[in-house]
Amino acid sequence: MMHMLAGFVAMAQPSQGGEGPGLFQSLLPFVLIFGVFYFLLIAPARKKQKKHQEMLGRIKNGDKVVTNGGIHGTIVGVADDVVQVKIADQLRIDVSRSAIAVVQEKS
Repeated sequence: MMHMLAGFVAMAQPSQGGEGPGLFQSLLPFVLIFGVFYFLLIAPARKKQKKHQEMLGRIKNGDKVVTNGGIHGTIVGVADDVVQVKIADQLRIDVSRSAIAVVQEKS
């Protein structure tokens, strides 16, 4: 890694014989670093977020869920942005749809 960094620094310094590196050579390391970040961080995060949004869109009555706060319950009512979760006998709470972390598999 240090060898690559030293190479990038050497490319960025002007040569002694005349003109410095061209614009393409100066920007190439930054483009490569952005490409690595995109494929290692940004793309997987987008995919995970899209999958979570699809899961939230499929929530229906009877689904067993876990909220971001760790509350386990069963969906008993669904509205636009709020779902009603039954967490015990005679105890129902309203939870923001975006606060649902996981829909548990039925067993």
